[in-house]
Amino acid sequence: MYHSVGDCRDDPYRITVTPDRLARQLDWLRRRGLRGVSVAELLAARARGEGRGLVGLTFDDGYADFTERALPVLRRHGCGATLFVLPGRLGGDNVWDPRGPRKPLLTADGIRQAAAEGVEIGSHGLTHVDLTAADEETLTAEVHRSRALLAELSGAPVAGFCYPYGTVDARAVAAVREAGYDYGCAIDPGPLTARHALPRVHVGQQDTAVRLFLKHRLHRLRRRPVKGV
Repeated sequence: MYHSVGDCRDDPYRITVTPDRLARQLDWLRRRGLRGVSVAELLAARARGEGRGLVGLTFDDGYADFTERALPVLRRHGCGATLFVLPGRLGGDNVWDPRGPRKPLLTADGIRQAAAEGVEIGSHGLTHVDLTAADEETLTAEVHRSRALLAELSGAPVAGFCYPYGTVDARAVAAVREAGYDYGCAIDPGPLTARHALPRVHVGQQDTAVRLFLKHRLHRLRRRPVKGV
């Protein structure tokens, strides 16, 4: 689970990695015979019994630096990825982060560019709200409306959803499933772990080879298996 790729000197939420650090992390995967792919590709491969050697890479929020800085690094390493975006905030910024700094988000053209280069586009909701605290009208708009807008924008079906803040409950999972998404990404969904509440590992600027190794091992110990995946 990545977010922004760029200058990480002012990064109170630890959501940014530099392009050089991202490259080193992808090198770490390659040295272990692993390759980054989109979540949709990973799930499809695992359904065929061919998922060995693949790792799902996700980028949350749809920062403008994805096309400028992340995409070239992914290309050089032969990796795919899933980009979770907010169609209700196109060309805006991360206003939901009160401590800043303000980071610009992709425009519609930026999302189309990423999609044209083979990046899977998924929904992060409309505006980045905590779905577990949303009323029914907001929940429906965030889940259903965002999927429709992104399908129209990208010209392709939208299979994946990513829960803002990683917060998830049974009501949010049910809404995502009912909206027609094939899968949903959380962070650490605990007992809710399933295809529509997939766990992920946060990767940041401080994750060197040693830390990645430890996270990889601890992930296997902490996460419960996902049935059918």
